[in-house]
Amino acid sequence: MKHYDRVFIDGQWIPATGADHFDITEAATGTVIARISAASRADLEAAVDSANRAFPVWSQLPPAERATALRRIAQGLKARSDEIARSVAMEVGMPLKLSNRIQVGSPILAWEAYADLAMDLPREERIGHSLVVHEPVGVVGCITPWNYPLHQVTAKVAAALAAGCTVVLKPSEVAPISAFILAEVVAEAGVPAGTFNLVCGEGATIGEALAASPRVDMISFTGSTNAGKRVAAVAADTVKRVSLELGGKSPSVVLDDADLTQAVRGTIASCFLNSGQTCSALTRLLVPEDKYEQARAIAAEACAGFTLGNPLDPATRVGPLVSARQQERVVGMIRKGLDTGADLIAGGSDPVDNMQGGFFVRPTVLGRVASDSPVAQEEIFGPVLVIQTYRDEEEAVRLANGTQYGLAAAVWSGDEARARQVAGRIRAGQIDINGAPFNPAAPFGGFKQSGHGRENGSFGLAEFLEPKSIQLRSERS
Repeated sequence: MKHYDRVFIDGQWIPATGADHFDITEAATGTVIARISAASRADLEAAVDSANRAFPVWSQLPPAERATALRRIAQGLKARSDEIARSVAMEVGMPLKLSNRIQVGSPILAWEAYADLAMDLPREERIGHSLVVHEPVGVVGCITPWNYPLHQVTAKVAAALAAGCTVVLKPSEVAPISAFILAEVVAEAGVPAGTFNLVCGEGATIGEALAASPRVDMISFTGSTNAGKRVAAVAADTVKRVSLELGGKSPSVVLDDADLTQAVRGTIASCFLNSGQTCSALTRLLVPEDKYEQARAIAAEACAGFTLGNPLDPATRVGPLVSARQQERVVGMIRKGLDTGADLIAGGSDPVDNMQGGFFVRPTVLGRVASDSPVAQEEIFGPVLVIQTYRDEEEAVRLANGTQYGLAAAVWSGDEARARQVAGRIRAGQIDINGAPFNPAAPFGGFKQSGHGRENGSFGLAEFLEPKSIQLRSERS
């Protein structure tokens, strides 16, 4: 069992001085695989001090030097990619093959992409007699979740560093190992001391203190909508910039001219990715009323192919959930759906055979779910798909927009122009048409209570830049 008993502050590993610790469990067995010592408020203050001291140095480095540092970090992560992929698979439950590609491969590419984007800074433009420059916002507090631990850290930290900001990172205490590996890589990359700092602790203590700090210029948070509301409220006292990427209950709208088999299978694949522990997962399948029975049969058949098992087993397509707490919540939501009259198409709330000790839930599909049912309105964060039916396109759009969320969506149609027209009426930050793949350079973020602000690519970089107008005296003025 590994013991991470230090925090990374001012370029050094120093003992964490908090009184608590966190046991990190293997999702498939419930076995403790690591122990993390909690940071104290004093540790956090030291990290914020360090980031403030480092900001004038890092922000004034030539963009090429910042880009070189980011590329060294990417290379360091690549050298440890197998280790990271295995640790995330064990912590979170994503099958190892997918963990290699998604949990590690994508973040490495993102570090490289932000190195390239850093080369385009500083951004300047002339507007009349004004010179508008885009400068780094300052010290950034990054608070990240457990479901895609390195990916979510990268979306914030790599972008902030590329922009010239310094960072204090508080990763999730549920799956923090990859963040500690990143800190080791940063130390080896020769980044100026204090540019990147890592403290680990509970959101209610260290997270809130980070959000409240008057010496932190921006908070970038990813997590649940309720936690995001709290972060925004705490940060408001110091009027700092806040970027929130929160929950989702994303609809997959199948129009009457769509390839139904492709649409149902594609939606299920999205819903079950990472055992459903994905904020942008397509978790609501909307089909025409007269195609429900056909969709039901396709869904049942598709579910049979999602083999449940240990994420380190190459045959596994769906792994366990991250924790006993998450397992209990998801099972409880399935029971709520059944209690409110849902049609059980696949899976269910029964315990999984021969999986003692792990946090497993059967991949589940619930049909004929009422629009006001908790399973149609609340984010479940597990491998649970609900099917709703509609009578016409107007009702389909109304159902798609009928939750507090607006993170992602999908539209399926034999006519792309029609699909784009319907997509234009759905209030969501990312909409896939006919199974189009994720684009890491496109902006990612939500409408409504799915948050505000955008991550990824140049849009993610812009979140960490502040425009400044410099009025120039021309010869005529």
